[in-house]
Amino acid sequence: MTAESIEAHGVWLRPYRLDDLADVVAGCADPVTQRFLDGLPRPYTEADARRWITEGAPALAASGGAAYAVADPATDRLLGSVGLSNPLPQRRQAEIGYWVRPGARGRGVATAATRALAEHAFADGIDRLELLTRLENVASQRVAVAAGFRPEGVRRRGGLAPGGSRPDLAVWARLADDPPGPYPRPLPDLPEGRLTDGVIVLRRLEPEDTDEMYRLNTSPGVVSSRVPPGPPTREEIAGRGLGAAHQWLVGTVAAMTILDAASGTVAGSCMLLHDQRAGQGMLGYSLFPQWRGRGYATRAVRLLARWGFAQVGLARVWAGTLPENLASRRVLERAGFQYEGLLRSLLPGVEGDRRDSTVYGLLPGELVD
Repeated sequence: MTAESIEAHGVWLRPYRLDDLADVVAGCADPVTQRFLDGLPRPYTEADARRWITEGAPALAASGGAAYAVADPATDRLLGSVGLSNPLPQRRQAEIGYWVRPGARGRGVATAATRALAEHAFADGIDRLELLTRLENVASQRVAVAAGFRPEGVRRRGGLAPGGSRPDLAVWARLADDPPGPYPRPLPDLPEGRLTDGVIVLRRLEPEDTDEMYRLNTSPGVVSSRVPPGPPTREEIAGRGLGAAHQWLVGTVAAMTILDAASGTVAGSCMLLHDQRAGQGMLGYSLFPQWRGRGYATRAVRLLARWGFAQVGLARVWAGTLPENLASRRVLERAGFQYEGLLRSLLPGVEGDRRDSTVYGLLPGELVD
């Protein structure tokens, strides 16, 4: 599998040398690398780097994998590392991984190295490459997208973090005959990271929102109309924040926090649940009691629907509410949604019963400003 060197996409993949010691230490001792790359010694020392260069990398190559220093073609200075591990020759499969030293980040080094090594591996007979990332490692998942890897799900407790915890891992894969280019994302990023009408701001849900989202989702007014019924656990809410960026990248859910534009205070949350096959999206929204009655929910619905039609390319947006939730129904009607019917016994109730749900739909051109 291991060629002497590979030069492609503006990077040079070559064997490690002892004069790479300082840069290997800088990359592997960095807190970001330490956080997301399982199996690294902690702390990472020059002795660890020396063992990797003289023993670890050659051993990985001898076992059927690959280990390359990613170097700048102009200066030959080490920018990072890329390699293949866990080879399964009978399946013509391997796992690809990388890191980039702090001073070289933000330049597309990991994407270029991943593309270069993947192309070499496919030309050498590999049929499938897997790329595993933590759910919260957004930068690494963006590398996967840019390098043409496609999402295949979540490997529960697939990682091994310091302290013995077992984080979930997002699974991305690329096949030898996949079309060239990046993975086409179903949900684009928000323009400049947000949507706003000057009164409210919508931005992506973040792990740092856990406290506020737990407080919101355990408030009586939200719990009473929640599906499934009952208050969520804090662990559940933390998991939503941790996985929000992953869900956005794979195109299933765009979960957002509603902020008051003037103060930056969290006013609530909203989401677009994306049905890629049907070309439609379902809206949901919740507000803290003190922010209700100001039109914030209607504003959020309008911003989400407009983004869904114009940027996502949806043919239809819909929402469901409990028949007795008149405030929520008025939110939808003010935004131009049309009542489409009643779905009987659609939702589970708190007491084990079933509850009806109204359905409202919005088509392009019907949005009311």
